[in-house]
Amino acid sequence: MQTDKVLDTAALISWPLVELNGGMAVEGQIEEVRRVSEARLIDVDAANLKWIEPSEISIEKATSLATSSGDLVGLSDVDLRLLALTLEKNARLHTDDYRLQNLCEISGLSWSSVELPGISQVWSWEIRCEGCGEIHEHLQGIIPASKEIGNCRYCGSKLRMRRKR
Repeated sequence: MQTDKVLDTAALISWPLVELNGGMAVEGQIEEVRRVSEARLIDVDAANLKWIEPSEISIEKATSLATSSGDLVGLSDVDLRLLALTLEKNARLHTDDYRLQNLCEISGLSWSSVELPGISQVWSWEIRCEGCGEIHEHLQGIIPASKEIGNCRYCGSKLRMRRKR
């Protein structure tokens, strides 16, 4: 039995149409493909895709998962909806997005890369000052729901979520 497949925008843009057949995608990807190529959007429209929006419950689960892992700050709305759809359908996500791959690993979902090499291990995150490089361990348990984390208490520069090395 073939597993359902959720296709991120990299797959929609680069895969042959026959590979897209029967795959699932979210409405927000239409504009992403259009920005790259109007002609490709016409091709994708003929690929027999299932345009499905995940339920609010699935979006809440995806948001919770991404918040707890620290990946939320690097995800777009489309990324979050793709993750939610993958969770909802228990499908395989085809993506080159490392944060989405990380979330699939954490949640036990299957994934595969589209064109780039995928992650080889689960990623962990830390909050680091982009100015002085200070790691703000006192904020580690506080994973922001937005890209704005705040400023460094030592030098005043912006704080960023960074992958631990």
